[in-house]
Amino acid sequence: MVENSKDTARARADLRFKKQEEAATVRQKAMAEYVAESDARQAKTNKLRALRLAKEAEDLANAPAAPVKKPARAKKK
Repeated sequence: MVENSKDTARARADLRFKKQEEAATVRQKAMAEYVAESDARQAKTNKLRALRLAKEAEDLANAPAAPVKKPARAKKK
């Protein structure tokens, strides 16, 4: 009877350990996916920002000079 209790306790402990190991593996995999997605999003954002800034600089360089407006005259009543 004592051996049976030891075997049962050991089996439960092994099962609990296995579950904890699997949970840790799942957490590590999820975190790795999260970091990879975050890095990819940041790289894409940086690329798009660089393209936008380059386009804005090109548009600014190619823009015609703005005509000088004369100040508006005051209206007479």
